[in-house]
Amino acid sequence: MQDRWEYFCPVLEYLGLLLWVFGMTMLLPLCVWMGFALMGQPEVSGFAFLIPVGVALFAASLLKRNLRVPPIDNRQAMIVCALGWIVISAVGALPFWLGLRISYLDSYFETVSGFTTTGITMLAGLDGMSKSILFWRGFIQWLGGLGILTFFLAVLYTAGTGHRLFGAESHKVFSQRPAPSLVRSLRILWLIYGGFSAAIVLLLILEGMGVFDAISHTMTAISTGGYSPHDASIGYYRQAGYHHATLIEYTLIAAMLIGGMNFFVHYRVLRGSLRALVDSLEMRLWWAILVGATALVMADRFRRFGLEGAGFADLHATFRSSLFQVVSILTTTGFATDDIGGTLFPPGARLIFLLLMVVGGCVGSTGGGIKVLRIGVLIRMAARQIRRLTYGPAAVHPVVVDGQVVDVEELRRVAALFFLWMALLALGGLATAMLSDLDALASASGMFSALGNIGPCYISLGDMRAIHPVIKIVYVFGMLAGRLEILPLLLLVSPRTWR
Repeated sequence: MQDRWEYFCPVLEYLGLLLWVFGMTMLLPLCVWMGFALMGQPEVSGFAFLIPVGVALFAASLLKRNLRVPPIDNRQAMIVCALGWIVISAVGALPFWLGLRISYLDSYFETVSGFTTTGITMLAGLDGMSKSILFWRGFIQWLGGLGILTFFLAVLYTAGTGHRLFGAESHKVFSQRPAPSLVRSLRILWLIYGGFSAAIVLLLILEGMGVFDAISHTMTAISTGGYSPHDASIGYYRQAGYHHATLIEYTLIAAMLIGGMNFFVHYRVLRGSLRALVDSLEMRLWWAILVGATALVMADRFRRFGLEGAGFADLHATFRSSLFQVVSILTTTGFATDDIGGTLFPPGARLIFLLLMVVGGCVGSTGGGIKVLRIGVLIRMAARQIRRLTYGPAAVHPVVVDGQVVDVEELRRVAALFFLWMALLALGGLATAMLSDLDALASASGMFSALGNIGPCYISLGDMRAIHPVIKIVYVFGMLAGRLEILPLLLLVSPRTWR
């Protein structure tokens, strides 16, 4: 028993550090609340933010007893990762629970959806909601974009152990680095992330969007989260008659693409290498999927509604609408200008959207999904098997990606992860169908959305809010599993971990 306690003590120490950093971070929304309160804006009670800060710092003081940062092994790092996301979300849910007086389960769901940049929401009436709560919704998505632990490591240097914590949260992320040092690499990437965020805010303000809306949408666009301060999402600006609504949509398309691409690609482009946009298997496949899916969605809409009498304005509107929804779903952002489950998109287009939910963004991006690179590896694996049938099993046919042979162990991990994805999608869809009155497509889309960290699905907001609590818990598990790539969460729930 003593040995087991000593083994898990470092885990508690790191959770304490995480809570301390998170508590300090929560002072920003508290300042935002004070600003809006001083301007006379209708706001929730300040205790909705003050109490969570106190809870985080008090819990941190209980867990963090030593000034020294203890070393940990890979299993401990994965436990810290899984527990960290769960605990941080538990504290982050308090502003919704205290400020909006909704159930704690719905508050926790909203927070997990935010931190994992999923974007499924339990909240309605956003246009009249407290600005500080809306800022908190956007801010948790911005924090979760590059990962809670990457932010923690960029703030606090943890020599040696940092690599294990980083690997536990980011198997999918950063196969390459801007610098040899992990911490320096993370700081460079957060600088790029912050720089793009500032540029997008400025562009949106110049296009006529209010400052608060520009900040909110930037945080949730580049993080590919999709929360919006308006019930109509990005469609609000066209409905409200904004003069530059079209420019706003194209700017957000660019912002979502930035978030959905590998940030090491951005680093190379900023250093003058434009070839980085097309010189890898993943980027070529990324552009092919984007162009192909947009063309197919447009073709399906033209097949259904016809081209007769369509002028340039109609063709452009169809292109813009199709492109926006495809980019939003492929990058797993979840913004909308049109309802993907509505009559505007025929069944073929809806099926394409469902498939895009599985693919997701690039490795090293803020996007969810299986990742484009893994899809490329699976395609190469299938092609290898076909070649082996043609030339015989004795022939050597390695899987090569960008001039490098992919290790057999990595191929097995990709295949195992893909199988686990399919298994969780099936179990989540089955649970939804059995515990609700939703049809098969809607039931499947809910878990597709949760596990892929996407947001949009074929379940309406009203149905989602009224859905069985067990389904909500399943979706919370799915969102965390999708963000952490399943393995840390499975390790956490395995009885062998605690023996």
